[in-house]
Amino acid sequence: MNILVGYATAHGSTQEIAEHIGARLAEAGITADVRPMDEVDSPDGYVAFVLGSAVHGQAWLPAAKDFVRRNSPLLCFRPVWLFSVGMPGALRGPWKRLAPKEEPLIAQGLPGHLPYRNHRLLSGVVTRDHLPFKIRVIFRLMGCRYGDLRDWAAIDAWTDRIAADLCRV
Repeated sequence: MNILVGYATAHGSTQEIAEHIGARLAEAGITADVRPMDEVDSPDGYVAFVLGSAVHGQAWLPAAKDFVRRNSPLLCFRPVWLFSVGMPGALRGPWKRLAPKEEPLIAQGLPGHLPYRNHRLLSGVVTRDHLPFKIRVIFRLMGCRYGDLRDWAAIDAWTDRIAADLCRV
């Protein structure tokens, strides 16, 4: 079984998560091709898809949205899981309760009303250099934090559920 773990990244964090997911699926005996979505010419050879993108402004990056738009006829008939990489882990205090509300907004913004089995909003790496000055000021005023905020145990658990689901297909 060959699946695509496709990604669109802005600063590399999403790529590292995709590579981790691909390695974890390989441990479960599933062949996973981990590639940037904008480098996938023909997705016909994949039986399932795990697709992820960095999130900017509560939306996937254009390369990821373009991939979904171009391939939506195929994706509608194959198992698809989605992950988005943003900064919910950076939020603190009363702002933290906003994080779960972002996940459905991101999924609604995908082109073609893509049917998918599951969508996860994951935290990535947030550094000062990733944010423009005005956003950095707001970020700090909100009490948010910088750093590598990825929860590898949660990513592993989610990937294990995908692997179990794929074994039933």
